[in-house]
Amino acid sequence: MDETDYIIVGSGSAGSVLAERLSASGKHRVTVLEAGGSDRRFFVMLPLGYGKLFYDPAVNWLYKTEPDPGLAGARDHWPRGKVLGGSSSINAMVYIRGHKADYEEWEAAGNPGWGWPDVLAAYKAMEDTEAGADEWRGAGGPLFVSANRKGLHPLVPHYIAACESAGLREVADFNGAEQEGTGIYQMTIKHARRNSAARAFLRPAMKRPNCRVVTGAMVTRVVIENGRAVGVEYTRGGVAHVLRAKAEVILSGGAINSPQLLQLSGVGPAALLQGLGIPVVLDNPNVGDHLSDHQGINYTWRMKVPTYNDELRPWWGKLVAGMKYVLAGAGPLAKSINHAGGFIRTSPDLPRPNMQLYMQAFSTLIPREGERPLLTPDPFPGMSIGLSNCRPSSKGHIRLRSADPFAHPVITANAFSTLHDVQEMLAAVKYLRHLAAQPPLARLIAEELRPGPEVKSDEAMIADFRARSGTVYHPSCTCRMGPDPATSVVDARLRVHGIAGLRVVDASAFPNLIAGNTNAPSMLMGWKGAEIILADAR
Repeated sequence: MDETDYIIVGSGSAGSVLAERLSASGKHRVTVLEAGGSDRRFFVMLPLGYGKLFYDPAVNWLYKTEPDPGLAGARDHWPRGKVLGGSSSINAMVYIRGHKADYEEWEAAGNPGWGWPDVLAAYKAMEDTEAGADEWRGAGGPLFVSANRKGLHPLVPHYIAACESAGLREVADFNGAEQEGTGIYQMTIKHARRNSAARAFLRPAMKRPNCRVVTGAMVTRVVIENGRAVGVEYTRGGVAHVLRAKAEVILSGGAINSPQLLQLSGVGPAALLQGLGIPVVLDNPNVGDHLSDHQGINYTWRMKVPTYNDELRPWWGKLVAGMKYVLAGAGPLAKSINHAGGFIRTSPDLPRPNMQLYMQAFSTLIPREGERPLLTPDPFPGMSIGLSNCRPSSKGHIRLRSADPFAHPVITANAFSTLHDVQEMLAAVKYLRHLAAQPPLARLIAEELRPGPEVKSDEAMIADFRARSGTVYHPSCTCRMGPDPATSVVDARLRVHGIAGLRVVDASAFPNLIAGNTNAPSMLMGWKGAEIILADAR
């Protein structure tokens, strides 16, 4: 049996930030338990290498959803990071905070301290923005955020011009004063290498004697005695261990692992737990419920001009790209594939954007089994414009499949299960064609490849996006924050309702889903979570 002050379960986007901030003073012993291994891997560090991590069990939990009627019966693939840095080590590195109204809604739902002024101050303190500090952005913090203004593909200005032709104004910073519009995506990339939460936060913390990180440590249960979390059980190398916490146990496993671990520990829907033979410590049906995720789809065109397909498909192109990267830290390998994007409203009467755009000078229509072929695109010049819904109303859930902690849980996504989400996506895919018809892009397009011009009617377009849509990897809200245990799992200080000494600090605690990529808000959870924990420890 071992002992520490704070146990952090999971070294992902939130857990890495927690480790750095809780250990900074040197007063507290912090132990991070990570089921995966080291992030010191070539394709983790290589920005465009994330395609190689999409199906890699060495760094990825490789979750699958249940067959989803909303996705034409498909079992969607849900990659989640099983490695130091968690999903920040395998994601597409787009840095988006979300809309300020998201956080205003968090606070209005009964969560003081999570309103826009509070989170803006936290983001500014956390960031080291390459473009420099201003009223909205921070500089000098531990997290470098690339402005991503150099080395963009030549198609990007044409895409932005097409958006402007369609009535979208160019936005200099999606994380600044206004989100709506078109522009360049900022990236968590530093010196041509992925700047994951592990690199920015966890690695500096690991140099401190009071911060210990244990990899290959699969936590199987939170130890709860007399209504208080006092430690965890975990397995490493086939050997069971118990680690006790003098202060607190903090779950940072993400939207799948955190509710799974709570349920394994007897905190969750009583009927489910009893049916699996797990003693019920606390009946709370919200554990694993309210699952929310963004659904996305790409439309793809054959182009008359070269795209990244021409550079990355042939062997000699790969060689040239490799030389650019090694010699100059430049070229397509030094970036995410999503150079530009935007936020739009599908109806002018909406108060704020409800769809996110992603522009890629790249296409992958030809499937490759077991790989996301970012490094092996189609053998012709192609461009994709994708989109995802910002505020889906469809909700799913996470449930234990068995009492075996090594068994993947049941993931029921319920994508497009509401008429609202279907009608919204229909309007959005029509907008993609509207963009492609604008002169700055239309003159460069040879033909629409997917779904193809024959897909015209509303019924056909809905059938197409049900068949081709899927997660954009932003599951959230399964241990959501709120003042009432009848509708939430944690309070505004991220304490699990009804269990002392136990918090959940990750994307599962979002009260509702953020409009945009969730890596930045997940790191925010760690930043503010640590602030709250340290304040409560005084």
